[in-house]
Amino acid sequence: MSTDSWDYSLFWNEALEQLRKEISDQEFSMWFSGMKYDSAEERVIVVSVPSSFYRDQVKQRYLPLIEGKLHELAGSSFSLSFVVRKTESTPKKRTVEREETVERRVKARTPHRELRQEYTFDNFVIGENNSFAANAAMAISRNPGTGYNPCLIYGGVGLGKTHLIQSIGNSVHTEFDDLKIVYVTAESFTNEFIQSIREKRTHQFKNKYRYADVLLIDDIHFLQKKAETQEELFHTFNALYDANKQMVFTCDRPVSELRELTDRLRSRFERGLNVDLQPPSYETRYAILKKKIDAAGIVMPEEAVSLICSNVTTNVRDLEAALTKLIAYAELVNKNITVEITKQQLKDVFASPKQNNITIDLIQRQVADYFNLSANDLKGRRRTKVISLPRHLAMYIAREITEFSTTEVGLEFGGRDHTTVMHACQRIENRMRTDATLEPTIQHLIRSIKEQSTR
Repeated sequence: MSTDSWDYSLFWNEALEQLRKEISDQEFSMWFSGMKYDSAEERVIVVSVPSSFYRDQVKQRYLPLIEGKLHELAGSSFSLSFVVRKTESTPKKRTVEREETVERRVKARTPHRELRQEYTFDNFVIGENNSFAANAAMAISRNPGTGYNPCLIYGGVGLGKTHLIQSIGNSVHTEFDDLKIVYVTAESFTNEFIQSIREKRTHQFKNKYRYADVLLIDDIHFLQKKAETQEELFHTFNALYDANKQMVFTCDRPVSELRELTDRLRSRFERGLNVDLQPPSYETRYAILKKKIDAAGIVMPEEAVSLICSNVTTNVRDLEAALTKLIAYAELVNKNITVEITKQQLKDVFASPKQNNITIDLIQRQVADYFNLSANDLKGRRRTKVISLPRHLAMYIAREITEFSTTEVGLEFGGRDHTTVMHACQRIENRMRTDATLEPTIQHLIRSIKEQSTR
């Protein structure tokens, strides 16, 4: 039987109508409006989607839900298949005009005054650790406000959050003449808000942010404990969201781990696409360093590059710092960079505790030894006071001095979930406010852990 003889479009349309009632309008618009009934085979519905990224996200988020709904309607199991078909998101005439004039605009447009010119997608090295975030950022820059809105990019220090969010701004600034782009750090947003209140210029402040076409806010973790600023951002968020304006935020951790943030603002950040940046792999670190070496116009032996990438494992910022130190030394003493010079000049960097990948196992052993317990006691299920405090301390220290997420920490403590780790950290912080002896104990443990990591 030919493919054309199967027609399940009625089931598909009814499934979409029912799903529309079960999820939010924004969620439906973001993930379902881009899917179109394409064709069918026996008990298989083929839908078209605009990109591979879109397909993968729908599969991950909604495939069981959609197939379950089709099963309910048809009384038999269905499977969903996807075909990627590129679609034009803007009228053809405007697209043609944009293609014809892009070169002229690139030359004519002055750089955006709030964005750094070097932060572009061309200068961003993509690896396994950041490909999801990078592809999402590029998709946003091509069609701001039409999908993945809002977007939250989170990750540790020096992993490229600012580079990505500013790359979105620079790309939109180049491609779209008529869009107003506002980039600001959360700290600057707070300071501007306070100043506007003092000078009675809140109307100007609101106009600046609530009439942006693309709003980019860096480091939203800075907003913790700032209730009035959070309130203002909440209203700004709603105004832009209702107007289908693009918003992108960055944070140093998942928004669920921001302790001093109002629930309603937290829910706004979690409403759209949340993507994380992980520490780069060796291959990615190597590619990043080679790109920076080429940009600097210097010569460095491959063995020296490999040596740096093998020892500096934390983030891109530390890689840049190591390279900058080497270049400065070579220029000052008028010598070429060699493997021996690399070893000599970066010996302190290579020996730094943060470069020795402090493990949770090491933290557990040191804390357990201090309290005359075993590491297994900390991983076990016993909740006596003798064990609970050391366990909570170990979790707190792991979050303070490593890049492990709360989920990763929880797994190392007997498979506990991330909320258990968050509560443990909160209890330690609360106890430090009333117990003056606790912080010195924590600092002593951290020092001993770092000393052990260098041996």
